[in-house]
Amino acid sequence: MRVHLLFIGSKFFYNTSLQEYVIRKIRQKSDFIDSITYFKESDNSLFLYLEKELNTSDKLIIVTTKHNFSTIGKVICTVTSDNQVLKDNMLIPSNSSVFEDRSYLLEYKDSITNVLYIDEMQEMPEILLHFEENKAVVHIFDQSKDGVYAMLNPIAQTFEVKIDVVTLIDGWLRVDIVSKKYGNISKFINSAKQLLPRNLIAASNIIQYIIETLSRNQKTITFAESCSGGLLTYYFTKENGASKILDGSLITYSNSIKENWLAVEHDTLEEFGAVSSEIVKEMCEGALNVSSADYALSISGIAGDTGGTEFKPVGTVYIGASSKTHHSEMHLRLDGDRNYVQHQSVLFAIKMLILIDKETFF
Repeated sequence: MRVHLLFIGSKFFYNTSLQEYVIRKIRQKSDFIDSITYFKESDNSLFLYLEKELNTSDKLIIVTTKHNFSTIGKVICTVTSDNQVLKDNMLIPSNSSVFEDRSYLLEYKDSITNVLYIDEMQEMPEILLHFEENKAVVHIFDQSKDGVYAMLNPIAQTFEVKIDVVTLIDGWLRVDIVSKKYGNISKFINSAKQLLPRNLIAASNIIQYIIETLSRNQKTITFAESCSGGLLTYYFTKENGASKILDGSLITYSNSIKENWLAVEHDTLEEFGAVSSEIVKEMCEGALNVSSADYALSISGIAGDTGGTEFKPVGTVYIGASSKTHHSEMHLRLDGDRNYVQHQSVLFAIKMLILIDKETFF
């Protein structure tokens, strides 16, 4: 069954932190949301949309506000020929099979709908939908998309699963796996891992996987960021357990801070400029020296939308990755606006971390 998320309420358009919180909580229960739709309270097409959705075989999560909660219940009752009753101080359809504070579940024909409400500065109510374990995700590094399809499609047919391969950045593929009626996802992943033992990670959340892997091996990491402005650090600190493996991070935007905090050589900055392979190497060295961590990642570049030159245009980024025994650098020429360049830079840094120590991460 497909999972559809429906936001009803103007605040979900404009309060993006609340919107992202709701999506994050739902994805903790199911990585797969097939579609997300937004309606304002006054949208006259809502009734027809709900009528269509409630007559499908899909799962629908309706997230609204306290103010609109009973109104949505009335609309659902009109579609399902039901009436609302008072249960636990909530007006909800009488045919609701399960309900808890601010949340109820309704089964109608072949569809299952979870209606809940949340306002700003509130904790997410209980998600009552049950999600079958018929989907999974793996990440594959340093392989081409066509090559992955060629290797995995025969296995997918053998174990009756469907795969969808998406490129996140060059050299990093996300593979979504969906089981057919008699499919076996576990055997598919095991067989794929045998084909790609140093390329495949079976985890939906790659950052959580890194945190758990480093924690298990009692290793730590540190970052030195410039153009990414702390985004790499945020990718890690937004996940539980980051404090176990992250020693700290330095955001060194100016040259003087690079020199004073990371001991980057003034002569290196003068000769090669802040956006260079030489600088990200020294940034890694400085971060390791300051923290005594096992790994360091550094990013320096020109995210834009201005600041580029003929020789270093906007989108020029250098990334360094260091362990206690190895160091590597990457020169990128990225396209997109400022934020997209920053996010791409972070993904490349994460990929470099994984590939600098395949023994640990694979």
